[in-house]
Amino acid sequence: MNLLAMHCETQLGKTGLDAATCQNLLAKLPDWEIKGVELTKTFRFADYYRTIAFVNALAFIANREDHHPDLSVHYNRVVVSFSTHDAGALTLNDFICAAKTEALVAAA
Repeated sequence: MNLLAMHCETQLGKTGLDAATCQNLLAKLPDWEIKGVELTKTFRFADYYRTIAFVNALAFIANREDHHPDLSVHYNRVVVSFSTHDAGALTLNDFICAAKTEALVAAA
C-alpha cells in the first residue's frame, strides 16, 4: 500500500482500523508511535525559523487533505499528532498524512 499516493476520505460514520492493521501501517513510518487513538511523532529542527517553516508546510498538506493534526510547537521541535475524531480512532487518513509528513521532512 503506497500511502503517499493516497488521499484522505471522509470518515464520518466509519469505524477505525483494527490493531493489527495499525501495527502493519506503523511499520512504514519510522519513529511514529501510537498513543491511545493518536499517531504521534516529535520532529526536531535547528532553529525556530525551520520549525515554523515545517509547521507552515504541514498546514498546507493538512488543508489539501482536509485532515488536520494537533500540533505542539516549540522553539526547535514540533509534536505532531494525527487522530480521526469523526471515527474516535485511528483511520487510514492518519497514516496517509503521517506518510506525507515524513515525505515533507525527507524533501527538506
